[in-house]
Amino acid sequence: MATADLKLKTAEAEQVVGKEEAEKADNKDAANDTETEAKKDSTEAETGEGNCPIRVYADGIYDLFHFGHARSLEQAKKAFPNTYLLVGCCNDEVTHKYKGKTVMTEDERYESLRHCKWVDEVIPDAPWVITQEFLDKHKIDFVAHDSLPYADASGAGNDVYEFVKVVGKFKETKRTEGISTSDLIMRIVKDYNKYVMRNLARGYTRKDLGVSYMKEKHLRVNMEFEKIYDKVKEKQEKVGKKLSVLHDEWVENADRWVVGFLEKFEEGCHQMGAVIRERIQESLLKGQKELGILYDDSDDSDDEDEEEEERTNF
Repeated sequence: MATADLKLKTAEAEQVVGKEEAEKADNKDAANDTETEAKKDSTEAETGEGNCPIRVYADGIYDLFHFGHARSLEQAKKAFPNTYLLVGCCNDEVTHKYKGKTVMTEDERYESLRHCKWVDEVIPDAPWVITQEFLDKHKIDFVAHDSLPYADASGAGNDVYEFVKVVGKFKETKRTEGISTSDLIMRIVKDYNKYVMRNLARGYTRKDLGVSYMKEKHLRVNMEFEKIYDKVKEKQEKVGKKLSVLHDEWVENADRWVVGFLEKFEEGCHQMGAVIRERIQESLLKGQKELGILYDDSDDSDDEDEEEEERTNF
């Protein structure tokens, strides 16, 4: 009896051990599946080939939104085959504190971004410095920006994007040379008077433009002088065209006159040469005749002398 009980307990123990081993095997397989799935998700996240899009974040001020901004966002959007682009834009308070006065308000800058075809979502009131909490909150996989260092809020000159660069979540975009918000502002500052004059002509008041009474009068006088200058220049161009036509005609006629003169001169020279030759020939003939006459007279006198001598001798 005791032996039977022992066998029964042994069998039960073996069943328990078998179940535990089966559970361990199941758990191991499940863990392997989870690890494989995680690796797969990680690979898909890096390549952007999975069903879930890669969430890429780009941020900036985007004042006077221009094609340089759009090109950088295009690069961020095309960083992966399947990308969801989030764009953060700092508000006026933060921007004016760390960068300076903007031309456009924060709402205008947000709205400009919403109308860019590469942007899927705009995040207003974006932080000046990115943190892990911010990345986790918006489920951001990568941060896209140009590689130039941007100072953070510490005043020590630290790079705003140093954190994401260290953890390997930074995607570099290229800047578009020749265009930037600062460049556009410099163009306006350089031609400030022209833009003020243009807007005065369009009906803006000096108060709208923030100019003094004397400045307005000075610019309006300049506007009148420019109008007069443009009219004078237009007249000069018209006169210049007429003078150019007259000049061309004169050159053409002068060429014809010179050719005619040379032909006449050549003909006259030819006729003059012929006359001179004739005169010379006539002079030569006359001279020969005179010489011949003189020669004949001397011969006759000699003959007469000889005849007289002969007669004397007889």
